[in-house]
Amino acid sequence: MHTARKRFGQNFLVDAGIVRAIVAAIHPLPGETVVEIGPGLGALTRPLLERLPHLDVVELDRDLVARLRATWPAARLTVHAADALQFDFGALGAELRIVGNLPYNISTPLLFHLMTFAPRIRDMTFMLQKEVVARMVAAPATAHYGRLSVMLQRRFHMEWLLDVPPDAFRPAPRVDSAVVRLVPKPPAAIVPLDEALFARVVATAFGQRRKTLRNTLAALVAPADFAALGIDPGLRAEALAVADYERITRHLAAAAALRR
Repeated sequence: MHTARKRFGQNFLVDAGIVRAIVAAIHPLPGETVVEIGPGLGALTRPLLERLPHLDVVELDRDLVARLRATWPAARLTVHAADALQFDFGALGAELRIVGNLPYNISTPLLFHLMTFAPRIRDMTFMLQKEVVARMVAAPATAHYGRLSVMLQRRFHMEWLLDVPPDAFRPAPRVDSAVVRLVPKPPAAIVPLDEALFARVVATAFGQRRKTLRNTLAALVAPADFAALGIDPGLRAEALAVADYERITRHLAAAAALRR
């Protein structure tokens, strides 16, 4: 019997009804490249392999890696013994369908890592802490809206699929969970800009949520820039939509180009 390891954030899904609902939402079909992150004891792996001739999984725990390899032949299950935070998902091909019950202790950095592979991803369906899903899909001027909301909403369409109670896991986490689907936006729907600068603007704006943009963005955006953009510097970061952060980024990039 495998003992869940706290350092890996392991909470194993055991509710058969929830498993069926997640697999139905994924609706995997033969011929698709499906990748599962953190297969654990195989709660999702097994029903996925009932529908697919082959599945890729990424697992860090060496004991679970050995267990998975002993349970399924390599022709059916390719086990990548790796840290998902460092794994090159792009090496698995294109039109990837990535799924999993993500370790809650690394969910945000893992989502940012996966975002870099968006052009090679068809969709992603994940179990996450319910509060994280709320932040992902939050609208501007709401309590959950923040850096994660802006960064993901720029690149993905997202849908909150279902809620999952703690007793669906062993051991039961202390938080509620939810399943969310992310579908990358087509390139034509994404405003072209300096991605590094955009990330810096958003991170800086939300770095001190209780302060106004006049203070948080003082090192990046001058009073004249706020005036030119028609943005009230007395607002807080959560008041701005994704498009506003894109406008700020493009304005700063254009101003920097003129100074060269």
